[in-house]
Amino acid sequence: MANDPSVDDLRLVLAIAEEASIGAAARRLHVSQPSASARLSTLERRLGLPLFTRDTTGARPTPAGQEVARQAEHLLGHLDGIYRAAHAASREKPLRIGTFASLAPSVFPSVEQLLRQPVLPTVSHGPELVHLVSEGSLDAAVVGIAEQMTLPRQARVHPLGEDVLEVFRRRSTPGRGRGRTPYAGRRVLVATYDSTGPDVAARLARLGAEVELAATLPTAVAMARRVGCLAVVPRSALAHQTTEDEVLDPLPFRQRIRLSLVTPRAADPRLVAGRGELRRALHLTIARR
Repeated sequence: MANDPSVDDLRLVLAIAEEASIGAAARRLHVSQPSASARLSTLERRLGLPLFTRDTTGARPTPAGQEVARQAEHLLGHLDGIYRAAHAASREKPLRIGTFASLAPSVFPSVEQLLRQPVLPTVSHGPELVHLVSEGSLDAAVVGIAEQMTLPRQARVHPLGEDVLEVFRRRSTPGRGRGRTPYAGRRVLVATYDSTGPDVAARLARLGAEVELAATLPTAVAMARRVGCLAVVPRSALAHQTTEDEVLDPLPFRQRIRLSLVTPRAADPRLVAGRGELRRALHLTIARR
C-alpha cells in the first residue's frame, strides 16, 4: 500500500533510535541530514503520530517511535536473513570473532547461535582486538572501548547496545543498606569493560564502601562467590551464569557501558543484520546518547 513504510523508512527510524540523533543516523545511512529529516517528517505525517522528540541534544523516540523501531528491527532482520542464508550457504570457513575474556562466555555462544555455525574465537583486550579487525585477522570483535579510542580507517563501528553495572552477590551476603552510606563496612570489588572503573570506585567510596579495583572481572565474581564480598560488574558478563543462590542488585546510581561490534569496512552481513538478536542474547538495551 502507498501509505505503508518503505524499507528505507524502517532503516531510518531504527538508525535514529539507536543513534539518538538524526544527523548521526544520516551519516550512518550515507544520506544528508536534510533528506533524513524530510523523510522522517513525511513518515510522521502519514502515520499521524510523532515518532521522535527533537531538541538541541538529539532525538528521543516517543512510545510510538519505540514500537516502530522494535518492529523495524524485527522486519529488517527477516529481510536481511535472505542474504545471511545465501552467505552461509556459500561460506566454508568459520568466522573469526574476538572479544575480551570476561565477556567471552556470553559472546561466543551467542554469536554461534546467531550464525548457526561454529566460530574461531580470539580473546584479547579492546585495542588489540580493534587492531586485529583492521588488519584482517578478525572478521569482527565485540568491545567496550570503541568510542574511547581513535579507530583505524579500515574498521567500522556498529552500535550494539548498552550494558549496565550491577552488584553481584550471594543471597547470603548482605546487600545495600540504608542512609547516606549504604555500603558502610562492605567490601566491594569493581570490574568494568571500559575506563570507568576508577570513577565508579570513587562514587562507591563516597557511599561508605571499602572499594578495590579487581584484577579481572572473573576475579571479582570469584571473590564474591568464595569470600562473600560484593562485586560490581557488567550485567552481560553474568547474563547466563548466575545460580539460584546468586543475585544481581542495581547500583544506587546509573552507570552504563556502551558495547560495539567492530568489523572491517566489508562486514559480514549476517553479523550486522543480526545485531538485534545478539543484543538481546547479551541482555543489552538500545544505546542512548
